Amino acid sequence: METISKNLTLTVIFFFLLNLLYEGETRTESQHILAQSPSSSPSSKVTHLNIRLRRIIVGVLFGCLTGLISAILFAFLIRLVLRYMNRTPILKGPVIFSPKIASATLQLALSNENQLLGSSSNGKYYRTVLDNGLTIAVKRLEPFDNGAQETQNKSTKRRLQKELEMLAGVRHRNLMSLRAYVRNSSRFSLVYDYVPSGSLEDAMNRVRENQLKLDWEARHRIAIGVIKGLQYLHFNCSPRILHYNLKPSNVMLDAEFEPRLGDSG
Repeated sequence: METISKNLTLTVIFFFLLNLLYEGETRTESQHILAQSPSSSPSSKVTHLNIRLRRIIVGVLFGCLTGLISAILFAFLIRLVLRYMNRTPILKGPVIFSPKIASATLQLALSNENQLLGSSSNGKYYRTVLDNGLTIAVKRLEPFDNGAQETQNKSTKRRLQKELEMLAGVRHRNLMSLRAYVRNSSRFSLVYDYVPSGSLEDAMNRVRENQLKLDWEARHRIAIGVIKGLQYLHFNCSPRILHYNLKPSNVMLDAEFEPRLGDSG
């Protein structure tokens, strides 16, 4: 946008200088014509034709420059209008991606007291049961900074909404799928499938305390599943998504120790 502004400024300056040159030439040529007598020689007629030709050329240049400036300004305005129309609207209320979850049921469940499962640097995880008996895991992101500028706050919300809609379209056996999200005034709540077996970190702690035994087949299954999930995100997903936060607490395990990566993107 700065480049377009600079080009417009230079074009206007050039147009102004050319206009001054045209006015100076016209004034000089008019004085020259008035100084000539009616009984001028044929050379004066040639000079008069040259003057008219110069006027025509300068007029054409003026027209071209005016059209060019108008076209640039029109394209610039159209670009601003399209950018405004295509920007992501800030949605309110639950956005559902699963037919098993109803909007009213989800809002009612989130308003109740929920069981805390754990926390991370950007939010806390809760266990919630819906009216239809479905158990879900909810990640409540940290609220936005109230001291931030309003425009910056809206821009952050739009960017986060686009990322969530992109993550909702990701489907793979070794990835946690986003089922819904809810935007409140200052925070987002993300809804995932609940995995009762816990995370890889929980399993490692139980192994250390001799409460769980992981044979080599289960360990191999976990390692292969993590690799498959990362491969899909980094190479096969469109657009590609980098996980950025791979750690044992973000690797969920089902009853058969099949891993599912969470907190990606």
